[in-house]
Amino acid sequence: MNYAARRLLQLIPILFGITFLSFLLMYMAGSDAVTEMYTNRGVEVAQEIIDARRAELGLDLPFWEQYLRWLWGMLHGDMGMSYVTGEPVFEAFLRKLPATLLLAVSVVMLTVVISIPCGIAAAIHRDKAIDLFLRFGSFIGNAMPNFFVAMLLMQFLGIQMGVLPVISGGMDGVSAIMPTLTLAIAMSAKYLRQVRSTVLEELNKEYVMGARARGVSERVILWKNVMKASLLTIMTLLALSIGSLLGGTAIIESIFMWDGVGKLAVDAINMRDYPLIQAYVMWMAIIYVMVNLAADLLYHHLDPRIRLGVSRS
Repeated sequence: MNYAARRLLQLIPILFGITFLSFLLMYMAGSDAVTEMYTNRGVEVAQEIIDARRAELGLDLPFWEQYLRWLWGMLHGDMGMSYVTGEPVFEAFLRKLPATLLLAVSVVMLTVVISIPCGIAAAIHRDKAIDLFLRFGSFIGNAMPNFFVAMLLMQFLGIQMGVLPVISGGMDGVSAIMPTLTLAIAMSAKYLRQVRSTVLEELNKEYVMGARARGVSERVILWKNVMKASLLTIMTLLALSIGSLLGGTAIIESIFMWDGVGKLAVDAINMRDYPLIQAYVMWMAIIYVMVNLAADLLYHHLDPRIRLGVSRS
């Protein structure tokens, strides 16, 4: 518990630093949110109305006063109001979050199902036909950008074969298939190579040779020793990917019109909806901080070397 509390306290200044930096960058952006709001609506109004609206939103206040007012509201659960819709930002996030959660869980599950067995197979059959084939496939998967994979899937599965909808029709399993495949292809390609490399490294260690000399079966060595030792690397990759997926993969969500947090952020940027942008930045920061904290705690639990190092310090 002391280790967890100490790690959490170390992360709190990082969150405050992110809030300050992001707020400062938006303050220095050089474009007036109220003017952009009326421009996007196609409405021309007098300068007096713009000034009154800016005063109503507190945009005429000095930077420090704006920042402290926003921070105070954030600490009390008030993320502000959308400049465009007038809706509370927190409610907007809650409405979009289930779609992003569904997509993130689907991608992680599919990635684990593909990458771990394929990475193990490539490591076991090193430099053989199956290894060369899987490595070539992972190279192709890593080389293709997500938006290009999305267009290929839309062309073949959506337009030519007509088996899947090109544009999302809502938060359902069928509409989630193509964005899930798009994200899982690149992630699986990256994970496959990492799993293969980690398993190969463990297979070449002395404890594996000792187990073989004692007559322990390859299956037992692989699943009870090698995979347990490789778990830390796999967990690190999953933690980073879960953070990015929960933050919303903005490009993919926009391409497939998947109504999640990422698409919400893209729309907010286009409309200069600063409260939504700031809330999205905070959402991303909190996710990465908490995911990294969870990974550190799991490291501490699974790796005795880390526990010993902490106890000595």
